[in-house]
Amino acid sequence: MKAFYADEQKRHDPKMFLSSGAPHPNPEQPERVERLLLGAKAAGCEIVRPRAHGLAPIAAVHTPEYLEFLEHIFERWQRIAGASEEVIPNIHPLARTGRYPASAVGQAGYHMADTACPISAETWQSACWSAWSAVEAADAVLAGAPAAYALCRPPGHHAFADVAGGFCFVNNSAVAAQHLRRTAARVAILDVDLHHGNGTQGIFYARSDVLTISLHADPVRFYPFFWGHADERGEGAGLGYNLNLPLPRQSGDEEFLLALGAAFRRIRAFSPDALVVALGLDAFEGDPFGGLSVTTPGFSRIGEAIAGLKLPTVIVQEGGYLCDALSDNLNAFLSAFGAGAGG
Repeated sequence: MKAFYADEQKRHDPKMFLSSGAPHPNPEQPERVERLLLGAKAAGCEIVRPRAHGLAPIAAVHTPEYLEFLEHIFERWQRIAGASEEVIPNIHPLARTGRYPASAVGQAGYHMADTACPISAETWQSACWSAWSAVEAADAVLAGAPAAYALCRPPGHHAFADVAGGFCFVNNSAVAAQHLRRTAARVAILDVDLHHGNGTQGIFYARSDVLTISLHADPVRFYPFFWGHADERGEGAGLGYNLNLPLPRQSGDEEFLLALGAAFRRIRAFSPDALVVALGLDAFEGDPFGGLSVTTPGFSRIGEAIAGLKLPTVIVQEGGYLCDALSDNLNAFLSAFGAGAGG
């Protein structure tokens, strides 16, 4: 299996985020890349640098207003007297139905859902290369590869069409799915990250051509709190095309695989032409976020089970944070997926 990654993705280096009101070092660190590369290589992946694909595949799922903001906000922020070194919002609209603000501070609040996605001088280019890795993986699958892995960092599944959040700026899984739609009439996105893929859900919530499914820790007391509940089914043309499978905190391998079976039934009923797996490794029992209790052998079972769908598959890296087993968990998933998919 080919794995797509560009070194520019390491340049985004956020320094902090607020958790329960207290500042902490940001866990979405460049070192994640080194651990993930070790895991991909151990699984036998060929590491390939993606091409620069321009803004078209990104603009297919994000608004031009938002992309202009992401590209230029850091430069504008530096012109504010006494501004922080990174773009971090300090005000948010009560509702996003009012006027669009002209100021950098107002736009930061409008386009950033939380304080976990600070923007620095390198963020825009890192986010673009992350998305281009997903595009390149989708191209490989469109060209006939049974599967491809996109080592996307920064991750993407919390990014809406015009809002960053949860370490995410460009929604790489959504970009990959939309890119697959060039020839695939129907695409399913299966998100197995610890946290609900709220941005992905939001982008496709009113569409019937992309099925969105997310397995995650129950958000009633867990990020992202406001999305990811079982009664969110889609709207308009997309009603019935979104499935959330929230799991009780500390659920382990058996509970996760049981929910995965429900996801598979919905995917088979949708009969997609291609699949995007939003691969979060933060469901691991030893991940710093500590929400679920999937084991390293559990990731092997998850990879093998998903491969059993026998669909052309783009695997897009989402979460999974610094712990001793991060590379082993990726190796476990990719190796088992590759064996189950026949290579």
